[in-house]
Amino acid sequence: PQPITFLVQANQRHKQRMAAPYKKTGEDTAPFHKITITLTAHNVRALEKVCHQLVNRSKTQYHLPTKGPIRMPTKTLSLTVRKAPSGNGTATWDKFEMKIHKRVIRLWCAPDAVRNITKIEISPSVEVEVTIDNLDA
Repeated sequence: PQPITFLVQANQRHKQRMAAPYKKTGEDTAPFHKITITLTAHNVRALEKVCHQLVNRSKTQYHLPTKGPIRMPTKTLSLTVRKAPSGNGTATWDKFEMKIHKRVIRLWCAPDAVRNITKIEISPSVEVEVTIDNLDA
């Protein structure tokens, strides 16, 4: 009987961890949304700088529950081409690679707060995608 209760308790702890990390009070009437910010770039330093600014701004200035930056696997695009354009001579090859780095940040807040959080200077090499999911529906 003891292993069954352990599994039930472990499942309950898992559900608590996976629930949205906010509690709505009676006087708080603004709808909460799960906001996912996806950042993509070739330059890791620029990407990490933007992630650090977003997370710090949401946690320190707005005191929002924030998860991230979650580092997604790096995509490596490789291209192998012949050095000689005519095809004559020895078969020598050049290899080119392009790495695409991706980070995901999750916030739980009202949608209008996202505009205030994302008012930072973002490098032109960093692509930002914002997805808003309604939790109340």
